[in-house]
Amino acid sequence: LYHPPSQLPGGKIICFCVKIYNINYIINTWKKIELKVIIMNNENKTNINWYPGHMAKTKKQIIQDLKLIDIVIELLDARIPISSQNPNIAEITKNKKKIIVLNKCDLSDDRQNKLWIEYFKKKNIPAVLVDSNSGKGIDECIRQIEKIMQVDLDAHAEKGRTGRKIRAMILGIPNVGKSSFINRISKRTTAGVGNKPGFTKQKQWIRINEKIELLDTPGVLWPKFESEEVALHLCFTGTIKEEILDKVEIAYQLTKFLLENYRTKLCERYKLDENYVEETLNQDQPENNNIYEIMLEIGKKRGCIMSGGRIDEEKTSRLILDEFKNGKLGKMTIEQT
Repeated sequence: LYHPPSQLPGGKIICFCVKIYNINYIINTWKKIELKVIIMNNENKTNINWYPGHMAKTKKQIIQDLKLIDIVIELLDARIPISSQNPNIAEITKNKKKIIVLNKCDLSDDRQNKLWIEYFKKKNIPAVLVDSNSGKGIDECIRQIEKIMQVDLDAHAEKGRTGRKIRAMILGIPNVGKSSFINRISKRTTAGVGNKPGFTKQKQWIRINEKIELLDTPGVLWPKFESEEVALHLCFTGTIKEEILDKVEIAYQLTKFLLENYRTKLCERYKLDENYVEETLNQDQPENNNIYEIMLEIGKKRGCIMSGGRIDEEKTSRLILDEFKNGKLGKMTIEQT
């Protein structure tokens, strides 16, 4: 497969060569970025090293803090419940009681939400759907924490240790809405909330109610994405900083997914004729050309036009990615069970 070359800053041009199931991402190396990023292709495997020094330090701190807490609240993105899990955190918290919070459930498919709750239930892990912006699911989350810890509280009471607080730790990779969740569950508006991945900086103890105290810690993103699929999913939802990877390539992959899984919603949002889409996809040419043609049609419909009448592929790609992340395309779940 071949992706048309993109004109980049400084007059540089990069051609993106794409193999089926095997994307070679090329980094904007002339940009100064805060992360050490290495993207390479090795035996059909995409490895992305994205592990700032402060995150390595955070992991060590989490291991120490776990000695103080009773239950782990793991925040996941309801659109990508598997990709937004941190393998390191799963390992170091395996002996702790845990509750899964599927955050941003307002952006994910309602049917898939129910299926994911059942998925975690079968693994004996309580899971709660939460929309931190509206507060939906917050009370249920608190109720579940108290329910999980009730046996321990009763045991403490029998020993005369009444009034002991439930100590909880909240964990999640960057950009799963951790700060918004903390603000909502603690009924406060003082913590800074950032749209950029990795915004939350410092840990602090937060009183949730008369029974629960919460230890806030920065999210941790694992150092390698062994699966190309995981890397793409994190790009779709904005966990990986946008300046690290090529927008056009990511938008292409997202458009392909949406055409396969949410075609009607995509057509409704961008006023695409479904017969046109079907005919375009069935054209006798490489699949990527067909999908790219539909992307350009979306750009045309939305006025992403450059001088000379050419479609601005960068602007079109940014439009598709942003509208997906903000839920303007409708409720959609990338990882389906």
